[in-house]
Amino acid sequence: MLFVMKRKGRSGLITQIEPWIDDKELIELQRVIDSTFVVEHKLTQEFEDMTKELTGAKHAVALTNGTMALFASLVALGIKSDDEVIIPNITFVATANAVILAGAIPVLCEVKSDTITIDVDKAKKLITAKTKAIIPVHLYGQSADMDQVMSLAKEFDLKVSEDAAQGVGVSFNNKHTGTFGDIGILSYYGNKTITCGEGGIVLTNDDELAKKVYRLKNHGRDVKGTFIHEYIGFNFSFTEMQAAIGISQMKKLPAIIERKKEIHDLYERELGGIKGFHIAFLDKRSTPVFWFTSFISEDVDELIGYLKKYEIQSRRFFYPLHLQPCYADKKYIKNIDDDFSISEEIYNKGISLPSSYLMSTSEQNIVINKIKDFYEDRN
Repeated sequence: MLFVMKRKGRSGLITQIEPWIDDKELIELQRVIDSTFVVEHKLTQEFEDMTKELTGAKHAVALTNGTMALFASLVALGIKSDDEVIIPNITFVATANAVILAGAIPVLCEVKSDTITIDVDKAKKLITAKTKAIIPVHLYGQSADMDQVMSLAKEFDLKVSEDAAQGVGVSFNNKHTGTFGDIGILSYYGNKTITCGEGGIVLTNDDELAKKVYRLKNHGRDVKGTFIHEYIGFNFSFTEMQAAIGISQMKKLPAIIERKKEIHDLYERELGGIKGFHIAFLDKRSTPVFWFTSFISEDVDELIGYLKKYEIQSRRFFYPLHLQPCYADKKYIKNIDDDFSISEEIYNKGISLPSSYLMSTSEQNIVINKIKDFYEDRN
């Protein structure tokens, strides 16, 4: 399929990722303007209902962003000061920071060398009397091994909070990410598969957990409009403007998923035979959504620099948490001195190529040809 999309103000530059925003979002935003309700009204309920339909979750509670959604999920699970929560070493920093914000201690676990998701066998060795939960992260549009995660959680009576910030539309054994554990979250940040600009959703099938999340984001109240607060809570409200964008984006999701698969498949066909350059592994039990198409390269720094010369954006994988400067003092995070050679190797070799829905086939062919040129010169 030849894909051509006209964009404004993009002369020459091939972006790594960008949202698909057009007049469809304006139509939904006009509904907000016409209603004069701007915070958590009918459109928010509509967006939550669409999310429940997509994921199969009983409850979908919208919050201001994905980080606060993850924080709220941990608080709802009863995670508290000095509890330990096992997280993968390769993830966006928000996974760890949400645990810290809840007063708990993130315990770093090495990832698997193939899927780059949490290594459950290694997680098992990290469990102590203080371990209360595990957070599998569904990375780059691929699911973690939820069979193993749930088996471990059952064996050691651990709570499971799924970080599916990158998992909208992703499933594992035909079940949507974020719905395996006690609770899960999705993110709608500007660079995600679909976006609300900012925004997060907490998913759960547990009525009480859903109530706790809602109270926490609604100043400790079960309903808005009252000034009697039975619990301590905060303000993590969603807005109708976010919901309007999200409703439009949800309608576009099938087309986005299809187009991203086309992008992935073309990269794989054209670049798969290059020595020292191979596409990231996919677990066949996972039905991915290719948020990014990522490769493992023996020459990642040089390749990124080469592409940049031709105005082609790319990006590195997430920086391993054990190397993050903000955790260097070891005050807030545990297991930082473990052997994370797999994480380091993955980071040192990982590259995500331009993967936007809006990228035309001709633009993608430019990327492909430049990568071929780069490796022909080296090989």
